[in-house]
Amino acid sequence: MRHFGKWVLIFFIFILMAEIFYKSHGKIVTSEEVSSLENLGIDDVLWIDLYQPDGDEKRKVEDFLDTTLQSRAQAEEIESSSRYSETDTTIFANTNFLIPGPDNYGLEAVSFIISEGVLVTIRQVPLRTFTEMQRKLPMSPKLYTTGYHILIAILEGRIDLDADMIEIMAKEIAQFSKRVNLGEDVNENFLLDINQLQENTMVVRENIIDKQRMITSILRSDKFPRDVHSKLNILLKDISSLLNHTNFSFERLEYMQNTVLGLINLDQNKIMKILTFVSLLFMPPTLISGIYGMNIGLPILGNKLDIIIVLSIMALSVFAASFVFRKKKML
Repeated sequence: MRHFGKWVLIFFIFILMAEIFYKSHGKIVTSEEVSSLENLGIDDVLWIDLYQPDGDEKRKVEDFLDTTLQSRAQAEEIESSSRYSETDTTIFANTNFLIPGPDNYGLEAVSFIISEGVLVTIRQVPLRTFTEMQRKLPMSPKLYTTGYHILIAILEGRIDLDADMIEIMAKEIAQFSKRVNLGEDVNENFLLDINQLQENTMVVRENIIDKQRMITSILRSDKFPRDVHSKLNILLKDISSLLNHTNFSFERLEYMQNTVLGLINLDQNKIMKILTFVSLLFMPPTLISGIYGMNIGLPILGNKLDIIIVLSIMALSVFAASFVFRKKKML
């Protein structure tokens, strides 16, 4: 299977363990030290992005927000139906982000916590969506006035990437379909590649449904600003179209798999037909040679032309059997 080269991300030589985005004189600036929270007010901070945080960093953020952050194990163990929850002051949301690989896709749990309008994200791997969001944030301070708006923007970017991923898979499926239509050699590896594409399609669909549940839960919440609801409704429509696309891709893969299996069965049937024809074709001469090979008195013996006569009879039997098969349209 072709590698998804365009999804291989090139990151910085080092990756910051934490990055804090806060408002200062009408601009959004960043800090790389969690200790800087001691000098900031709760109304100033917009987003705290924790990448592979240690215990000390988590405690400082917890003290700043007066809440408890989830560990990675807790985020991964949460059932899909309980990935979104609220308290009087805090929103907890957990979802998986797709990590494209050479052949298959991986899932990485990401936690979102919003308290007093401050967004906290906890992740263990570098993600393109977060990298792009960190680049956009200082350039458009008026668009991201609270952590709620930043969360919606992250979901928008993630769904756009999922759509691109589905488009790449559709092109991959089209190439496999073209190979089948051109009558190229289909073998076990070809079927394994189709099966891998089916697995990837199911993983993508499951991940999109996870986002759908999260956005639906956000729409039910009374904590999110009303001005983000229109964007959420658009995201739900986008997700619905992506689900239809993944369903179509999966059905197309099933059809292709059945077609390939049918072609393989036809090839096997042709081979069995040839072997059966050969065995039936040589049954009469085998019978004749067996009869004249017996150690008993038989006609046409004692003549120097015996071998020629027997061979002729055997050849005639082969031609006769072939004529019968062709007349019966067995060949």
